[in-house]
Amino acid sequence: MSLHDDAILVLKGYEGQDDLRQVYLDHLATHPDGLWKACGDGHITASALVIDPSRGQVLLTLHKKLRMWLQMGGHCEPVDETLAGAALREGAEESGIAGLTLLPGGPVRLDRHHTPCAWHLDVQYAAVAPDGAVEAISDESLDLRWFPYAEVADVADESVVRLLEATRARL
Repeated sequence: MSLHDDAILVLKGYEGQDDLRQVYLDHLATHPDGLWKACGDGHITASALVIDPSRGQVLLTLHKKLRMWLQMGGHCEPVDETLAGAALREGAEESGIAGLTLLPGGPVRLDRHHTPCAWHLDVQYAAVAPDGAVEAISDESLDLRWFPYAEVADVADESVVRLLEATRARL
């Protein structure tokens, strides 16, 4: 199965945000290249909110280009076989943490936002950090920091706050 086919299956199985989900499905139906950065009309991206439920914390990255505290995530790559795999790869690359595990149940949220390169149609997952995980800043980040759940709204935008709320509801 191709990543394109996986994305369609994941989105068809996602419950909630029906109008936005349909925008994603329409995008994939009209853009065979709709998962790739080269698609100038926008592209599907995958992200992972890294959490430590035992400590009530979330790991955010201070994005180098956007200069905002965000979850880990980004563009799909040819090595990705699934959206979940892309989210997990991005989470591990940007957090430096090996052994992340996605929360079961598929994506937690969808979020469409404009970036300097194009519209991102982000499929957002949540990933649990293993006990004793030690983060390491990647070259895509200015900083990497654990925040208590209650402090996320003080540092991050509304999309990250909504992602955290949806993640916590699933825990």
